[in-house]
Amino acid sequence: MSDLSQLQKKLGVDFKNEDLLKESLTHRSYLNENPSWNLPHNERLEFLGDAVLELITTDYLYRNYPSYDEGRLTSIRAALVNYQSLSKLAKVLDVEDHLLMSKGESKDTGKAREVILANAFESILGAIYLDGGYKIAEKFVSQNVLSEVESIVKMNLDKDAKSLFQEMSQEKFKITPLYKVIDEYGPDHHKTFVVGVYLGDNMIAQGSGLSKQEAELDAARKGLHVFKTS
Repeated sequence: MSDLSQLQKKLGVDFKNEDLLKESLTHRSYLNENPSWNLPHNERLEFLGDAVLELITTDYLYRNYPSYDEGRLTSIRAALVNYQSLSKLAKVLDVEDHLLMSKGESKDTGKAREVILANAFESILGAIYLDGGYKIAEKFVSQNVLSEVESIVKMNLDKDAKSLFQEMSQEKFKITPLYKVIDEYGPDHHKTFVVGVYLGDNMIAQGSGLSKQEAELDAARKGLHVFKTS
């Protein structure tokens, strides 16, 4: 396994028990090809990290947004900790470079890889909590996850992107957006769709995803960005 000192520096955490960090990076598939590996896979740590993440984010939102009801707090939390958000954080922290996976899993891309990275992020948080306690875990979440809260709230990113894009389109132009598949590629079992979102004859943005629904949401998010920067 690669030296983990650089990863610990990136995480901002010095592990007393480095085996916990190694375990958090061990995907189940790795054990199939490396039966002599002396640590378990990371799914138990992921289970723990998921609970720690939910508690820390919920506590923060409850204390800092006293006027928001349960529904709005839940949607903000979902935007913060969904698999796409966590996989992006894992990439920023260079977690991908240290993951232990089978040769087959390491070739996966798209949604499958994002889910593995998001799970690894939660596993690492579980390891941080066990190694250093709640305060260290809270500091890690505060620096890496909660820093996004303000922009999510300000830009209403916790709302369904398609609904929000439709609201803004009707408000600005009195037009209901239309979504069209403009390309699709890849094998049938792993097809990627490219969808354009149109206002009248004008394509405002295009998005991609492993389903038409994912691609439409991606196009709507990008359309919102176009609205906010124009």
